[in-house]
Amino acid sequence: MASFIDEIEVESLLEKLHSLRHELDEEIDSLQKESQPVQLDQQAFGRVSRGEALQQQSMAKANLAQCQERIRQIDEALQKIDAEDYGYCDACGERIALARLNARPESPLCISCQEKQEQADN
Repeated sequence: MASFIDEIEVESLLEKLHSLRHELDEEIDSLQKESQPVQLDQQAFGRVSRGEALQQQSMAKANLAQCQERIRQIDEALQKIDAEDYGYCDACGERIALARLNARPESPLCISCQEKQEQADN
């Protein structure tokens, strides 16, 4: 594995990645149901306005896209672990801090490059 991450840490990060992947799969199942076309039951007690229902649907779709992106990053991180290339920033090639990997094991970027990307996106 990556030389700066010992095998015990890699096993811990692998476990976190698999657990997170499972949680996101479950969340995606739920969000896919919420993002279905809006059908309002006009007879329902405490009915929701069409605008509120559409807003909830839109939020579910946005959350679904975020979950799908995180799953993509998790899958990439798992591939990098297999290739013994895990823990290095995709942008600059430097090591990603172990604290960052523990907090967000699918992170493809170091903090510095992540901040630069966020500034460029805004």
